[in-house]
Amino acid sequence: MSTPPRSSRRIDILLWGATGFTGQLVAEYLLRHYGVGGTVRWAIGGRSRGKLEAVRAALVAIDPKASALEILVGESRDRATLDAAVRDAKVVATTVGPYALHGKELVAACVEAGTDYADLCGETTFIRDMIDLHHERARATGARIVPSCGYDSIPSDLGTLLVQERMRELHGAPCHQVKYFAGASKGGVSGGTVASMLNLVEEASKDGRVRRLLADPYALDPGRPQRGPDGADQRGVRFDPDLGRWTGPFVMAAINTRVVRRSNRLLGYAWGEDFRYSEAMSFGAGAKGFLTASAVAGGTTGFLAAAIVPPLRRLLAKTVLPAPGEGPSKAARDAGYFTSRLVGLGRTREGTPARLFGTVKGTSDPGYGETAKMLTESAVCLALDEAIPREGGILTPASAMGMVLVERLRRAGMTFATNEAAD
Repeated sequence: MSTPPRSSRRIDILLWGATGFTGQLVAEYLLRHYGVGGTVRWAIGGRSRGKLEAVRAALVAIDPKASALEILVGESRDRATLDAAVRDAKVVATTVGPYALHGKELVAACVEAGTDYADLCGETTFIRDMIDLHHERARATGARIVPSCGYDSIPSDLGTLLVQERMRELHGAPCHQVKYFAGASKGGVSGGTVASMLNLVEEASKDGRVRRLLADPYALDPGRPQRGPDGADQRGVRFDPDLGRWTGPFVMAAINTRVVRRSNRLLGYAWGEDFRYSEAMSFGAGAKGFLTASAVAGGTTGFLAAAIVPPLRRLLAKTVLPAPGEGPSKAARDAGYFTSRLVGLGRTREGTPARLFGTVKGTSDPGYGETAKMLTESAVCLALDEAIPREGGILTPASAMGMVLVERLRRAGMTFATNEAAD
């Protein structure tokens, strides 16, 4: 069966996994912000027609026009059904994780069909495998495959791009170092994120290749083994003199830092071959900040240590952590927020040191409300924005969509800002 050219495809965005908790949030966001039958032609898909019809019925209660939404059915390991589902779509946006378990055939189908793709993946090994298997073929078919289009890793990747663009405007050259700090936030961890994390820990406990990959700060760079100035992610407590705050380890650094470094490489080392990037959580400047950072560092270490032990990992999954498909109430999501800060270090045209501060903020739960917003706007950007690069491959948000996506997210209510003085 031949694949129709992109210009004649009847679906702009196919939302895959619409029956899951996050998938339903993405569907609702699409409906409320883009409607049905308007500028964005979208459909919902997944493995259960009955559950998809229930999702559509819930959307009809919001807007009767949702009754016209097309439903496409396919199995995550049945390539033929996936091929049939993605062939008429410009973009597939998927929330079905863990991606290592449920996403491989979908990526392969999109690559062969020349269909763009966006997901919420925070799994380094999955992205590495997709690079090795599909990057060159995606370049040939024109499929732009963009993992990590949610809270990991858009604030990091686009926040860094923003700081670099502004530093270049001010001083004629990019920062040689950017430091990202996850600050005040309110929100829950999604069940899908937890499932992905535990699956990754289980893989690492069995496979030395996975352990080596997770320890590699340049794990997602093309042409591995890649070398650069960055080492292991922060583990202990440190005081950062540029931010003026105590900092501790940030669990999402394990994926975000690799995505940002891949962006630099895909952009032709636009930020320099010696560019340095790091992530941490930030706390206060005084004794209270030190104690809080120490407590968080200890808790992170304890959680990871427990997750490595199979019986404790199963106990955490069963009794403590949210299950896939679970999530907070709308009131809790609406009460959420996050604030991240970046510090860029460079030099002026005269050669003196220069600092630039960046801020990325979201106005709802980062793992749910803001993630649904980021994935949707990424998919719309890929589907409709002609100003972004057309070249295919296994890409990153910054290399695929760049400042065009920053502007979309600003219009959607997120803050992306820079300042020459710390706030």
